[in-house]
Amino acid sequence: MISLSPRSYDEVLDWICAIQQIPAPTFQEQERAAYLFEEFKRLGYSLVEQDAAGNILARWAGGPGKALLVSAHLDTVHSNLKVLPIDRAGNRITGPGVADNSTGLAALLMLARHLSEVQPQYPGDIWLAADVCEEGLGNLAGMRALVDRFSDQVFAYLILEGLGLGQVCHRGLGVNRLQVTAETAGGHSWVDFGAPSAIHELAKVVAELADLSLPEKPRSSLNVGVIQGGTSINTIASRAHFLLDLRAEDQLTLLRVCDRAKQSILSHQKTDVKIVIEQIGMRPAGEIPGEHPLVLLGRDVLNQLKTQSALEIGSTDANIPLSRGYPAICIGLTRGNFPHTLREYIEVEPLKIGLAQLLMLVDQVWRIS
Repeated sequence: MISLSPRSYDEVLDWICAIQQIPAPTFQEQERAAYLFEEFKRLGYSLVEQDAAGNILARWAGGPGKALLVSAHLDTVHSNLKVLPIDRAGNRITGPGVADNSTGLAALLMLARHLSEVQPQYPGDIWLAADVCEEGLGNLAGMRALVDRFSDQVFAYLILEGLGLGQVCHRGLGVNRLQVTAETAGGHSWVDFGAPSAIHELAKVVAELADLSLPEKPRSSLNVGVIQGGTSINTIASRAHFLLDLRAEDQLTLLRVCDRAKQSILSHQKTDVKIVIEQIGMRPAGEIPGEHPLVLLGRDVLNQLKTQSALEIGSTDANIPLSRGYPAICIGLTRGNFPHTLREYIEVEPLKIGLAQLLMLVDQVWRIS
């Protein structure tokens, strides 16, 4: 069983804190990317590059066989924080982005350090990738670029997330995101009372969407997460929009739910009310069976570590390779809570199991290559 020395483990905790302190909102990952680039260089990697998408890649050279790609995303959801609070005390490290995904990136560096120290010989290369645009409207652009580049030259894609220790995510939850805009002539709230308001019209649309009956098997969901528009309290709004998030466990169900939502939305179009639907994001669904060798290996490694495993579905970077038919799983590295909030934290002690899990997976995965 592979385990880290106390020195190496402390180094991982230091990396988590250092990475968390570098702001990396989606589309603005440059500073954090530069840090990962320099760390890979410092760890002795001669082939380190930044691709056109902004991803940072380091290669551990192996034999002529197909490669393994291990990735963790660079970006966070915290776009409005210039100062990132962090608290390292006891069994916890607390701070926005500390779990999602500073821990994943620190584990990637830990793996790089381990490979350079142990010097293992594998049948193929290992590509270590710190990728951009996983969160929100980034639309998994970084992982799309990686899969476009490597496609089936990689025999397995291994995705790292900070939380979810024990989960083997082998199913990609399909997500479709729409911006719905209403436009009217607008006017004065008193003088032009009765004229259509873009805000009022969208309120009717949202109310109707909320009453839509959605499939329970396969499970699906609908959420209006943002509404914006209008000029002032005494102005009939001439323009407003909302952002709609649609999800389903398989691609066909997602397409059907999306079609129903669009029909509902467009039924509110009138001569004096223009409604426009724009797709602003798509995370395609996909999966490999629970009996796939990669999934079985993920569960077996956790069993070796005496950690209960569970098969999961999620919206992660794994969506892209899975949707294109390539083997991929996403694994969690520790436990914690409150992701995407200022209270986000990880538990330090379970991270030892999560890091051992990663090292064992990378060492044993070649038997399915």
